Amino acid sequence: MKKFSILLLFLALSFAVQAQDKADKQVLAAVGQLKSAMISGERAALDEIAAPELSYGHSSGKVEDKATFVESIASGKSDFVSIELKNQNVQVSGKTALVRHELHAKTNDGGKPGEVHLGILLVFQKQHGQWKLLGRQAFKLAY
Repeated sequence: MKKFSILLLFLALSFAVQAQDKADKQVLAAVGQLKSAMISGERAALDEIAAPELSYGHSSGKVEDKATFVESIASGKSDFVSIELKNQNVQVSGKTALVRHELHAKTNDGGKPGEVHLGILLVFQKQHGQWKLLGRQAFKLAY
């Protein structure tokens, strides 16, 4: 009986780890969608990845809602030429996921080339089976 209980515990832990790995992969795919949408500036892609309740915080302290976030990038006001993500980690808890990473990007905001190096906290929420960006906060990295 003891061996059976240990086997059941092992199987339950294995399923939990597999479920966690699956959720992590889904969240990482959503991060990839966000990155691609920010580089492409495609309005539909930006709209698709963002939750209706989005709170998008910049390192300057400025906070945007979904409509402003989408318009800023789709219009080219905020233009990401390339984005590299480093030191990324994901923590999933139920229908909420936290993603932390460094964002290193080349920009062309308003036709002016530049670079940004930011720490980022993303909050994703599973809504209707899809991971949606619910919150984002950036902070400046010390270099």
